[in-house]
Amino acid sequence: MVATTFAADTPLAVTEYVRKDGIWANWFWWTLAIGHVLSALVFSRLWRRAGVLTDNELIELRYDGRAAAFLRGFKAIYFSTVYNFIVMGWVTAAMSTVFSAFLDIPIAWSVVISLTVAGVYSLLSGLWGVVATDIFQFLVAMVGSVAFAIIASARAGGMESLVENLNANGFTERLRMLPSMSAGSEVWLTFLVYVGIMWWANHGADGGGYIIQRMLAAKDEKHALIGTSWFALAHYVLRMWPWIVVALASLVLLPKLTAHPETISDRQAYPALMAALLPSGWRGVFVAVFLAAYMSTMVTHINWGASYMVHDVYRRFMCPDADEKKLVRLSRVLSVANLLLGGLIALFIERITAAWELVWAMGAGLGLVLILRWFWWRINAWSEIFAMATSFAITAGIFVYDIVAKAQTPLYLKAVIVVFGSMVVMLTATLLSKPVSREKLEAFYRRVRPGGFWPFSGGGFGHRLWIAWLGGVLAIYCMMFLLGSLVLRDFEAVVWQGALLSVGVLMLYWGLRRYSFS
Repeated sequence: MVATTFAADTPLAVTEYVRKDGIWANWFWWTLAIGHVLSALVFSRLWRRAGVLTDNELIELRYDGRAAAFLRGFKAIYFSTVYNFIVMGWVTAAMSTVFSAFLDIPIAWSVVISLTVAGVYSLLSGLWGVVATDIFQFLVAMVGSVAFAIIASARAGGMESLVENLNANGFTERLRMLPSMSAGSEVWLTFLVYVGIMWWANHGADGGGYIIQRMLAAKDEKHALIGTSWFALAHYVLRMWPWIVVALASLVLLPKLTAHPETISDRQAYPALMAALLPSGWRGVFVAVFLAAYMSTMVTHINWGASYMVHDVYRRFMCPDADEKKLVRLSRVLSVANLLLGGLIALFIERITAAWELVWAMGAGLGLVLILRWFWWRINAWSEIFAMATSFAITAGIFVYDIVAKAQTPLYLKAVIVVFGSMVVMLTATLLSKPVSREKLEAFYRRVRPGGFWPFSGGGFGHRLWIAWLGGVLAIYCMMFLLGSLVLRDFEAVVWQGALLSVGVLMLYWGLRRYSFS
């Protein structure tokens, strides 16, 4: 899971955030930790009980009628094409940026090289090969990230000297993990939207496609919970700070090491610093580090997208009796097509963080219904259809408006319009449409036992698990901040962060002490 989200684009995007606004801007994705802890403790159990092969298969397990069949097919096509192409596009754009910086070749040729390597590699293995190699690739990428952070900070005179230089050169705000009290209203509105809305208003609110794929592939409920918990820890605590150190070092070092630092975009800063600091032999090593990160993401999206098209479209609607060999051959053809279209999208991506924000907005209105479908019987297929359609339509409308008006709608305003506009339409459609049949609802409830607002008894989790969730969230953020304080030499903050960490761990332990698995 963590290898998949550790792509070639991630250190480049984190560097964009730090150089443009400061460390705090990473709350755009830090806030998703709240949902990932919930996925580990609650949704991993529910997905395992559902026993589906893909998350789209759940649609026809939970809903009934033609609307459910349409929704399953449409979501499979939409996420395996439009969403997948954009993600593979920005990942390939990041890898081509690294190739271009080190090999001094045009971006187009960089894209061709990246896609060729990814295509050959991914077509040789299925999900087992993807997972097995992801483990090795994560270790390579992680060791490389830490090594380069040490090199960059040492070249800046050590972390104490780096922090002093940043303060002396007017970059104090870049060092903050939370916005300062003197920050403008737009900064604080953005931060509050990140923390209050974005963790539940996203297309992966109940796990997310390839995270769910890993939960479903785990040995049992216990393994799914432990694996997803480890993902949250590694994703938010362990791997992030080496990138932030390099981003901060680039603010000080690039003006000294390059002739024209103003021509280097924020996206290019990370590989530009690598090119400036590393001798030729080590450059090859770190290209391999980025390639490992790139491959771990690309093979997942290739495999995941093909699984949607094969299982949820071809086998469900076109050829239910197709044998496994035929399905594998089809998945390989679809994988190649996905790669080519993803590479085409890469040529049009200028800012990786902008692509992140676009993908989030496109699925923001879907988040609430993905959570409610587990806990409220009244949610039906039309709820998801209208939520997804409204989210996409509003996002497209804002995008067109910005182009025509030559404006840039603030992210916090875009989030409020998309999320709450979609919510109103979704709830209206839910209450005006026919509910799912009682027989279908009862079959789903008896199989999954989710608890919540259902006309059936039994099931549920009890208050202990929700306390464990709050404790887990507190523990993740306290560990993240504590490690950051140690890195940035803010030792006074370590005391209260350590105290809160203890509280979070105790809440987590107490909540899970009587946790039973099926």
